[in-house]
Amino acid sequence: MSDQTDAPQKSEEELLKEWQNMASGDAAGSDGAPAGEGSVEGQKILDQNEIDSLLGVDKGAGDGQSRGVKALLDQSVVNYEKLPMLEVVYDKFERILSTSLRHYTADNVDVTVMNMTSVRFGDYLNQIPLPAGIVVVNAVGLDDYVLLVYESSLIYAVVDVMLGGRKSKPVPISGRQFTAIERKILDTLTEIVLKDLGESFGPIAPVQFKAERMEVNPRFTVISQEANVAILVTVKVNLEGREGKMQFCLPYATLEPIREQLLQQFMGEKFGQDNIWENHLSQELYHTTMRLDAVLDKMTLPLSEVLEWRVGDTVVLNAREYSPIQLECGGVLKLVGTMGRSLDFKAVKVNHTITDLNNMKQS
Repeated sequence: MSDQTDAPQKSEEELLKEWQNMASGDAAGSDGAPAGEGSVEGQKILDQNEIDSLLGVDKGAGDGQSRGVKALLDQSVVNYEKLPMLEVVYDKFERILSTSLRHYTADNVDVTVMNMTSVRFGDYLNQIPLPAGIVVVNAVGLDDYVLLVYESSLIYAVVDVMLGGRKSKPVPISGRQFTAIERKILDTLTEIVLKDLGESFGPIAPVQFKAERMEVNPRFTVISQEANVAILVTVKVNLEGREGKMQFCLPYATLEPIREQLLQQFMGEKFGQDNIWENHLSQELYHTTMRLDAVLDKMTLPLSEVLEWRVGDTVVLNAREYSPIQLECGGVLKLVGTMGRSLDFKAVKVNHTITDLNNMKQS
């Protein structure tokens, strides 16, 4: 009895804590749940909206961007190889188109390439904001098609500027379809854009872009399989405070014939293997102008004698009628011929080329 009375009495808080530890220990031993709070209170139960948001299938998101697990899957599929030379092409296109639109609109125009990304072709068609001008373009030389998409804001801005509405305030877009006048102006704008785009691709490949038709429904503009990957280039056009965008959708299958050229880090990187660049360089060299000097004779005279020359003095050369005439370019001997006359002009008949002169030196 004495031992039981001498033992310290436990408070109610200590007894309650002991019972909680015993209960949590039993739960961990039977179900494998961690010790601590109750199994229901220690776990968060997600509702259906949170589950959809986690998986990336949230229908409430209207910005067209993928989220959650779906975004990770899309990134792993769409992340494709970069084409450095394509960025150079569109940099040139930005400069050329700015000049062309200034002449076309007689106004200050600023063209900027915003970004260049990779997308699935089907996903891009689903996120095109309507109404929009969708032009199916035939890439002559690549034997395939690309898409040129105009935002309605850009179309209305160009029409407003061309019809003399520079001073008026921008009219809100009502979502109506394009009129015949707007389509006609859009056709002219498309010709300018595609001509400048073909000129920008000139150093890479002889490609011409021709508009085949314009559609307002993306379902009628399927030029590739929906699962295929394409490059999306977004270009912003500023017309005196009015802004709009145009987008180029270039499937990778379309760019496959010139893929090796687009993978170069700089122009002519693979010189000796790139036949297209070699042909372009050789054609430019053939059109280069150069100056040739026909040297009748050379002599060495003292400076004192040269200083005594006066107007009317005669310098006697050692050249004869059939003496060889040297043709030099920049002081370097290139050709040798004889003096003659063609019609009323003095002429030189070439007798030896630079190859003949080099062979004479070797022999």
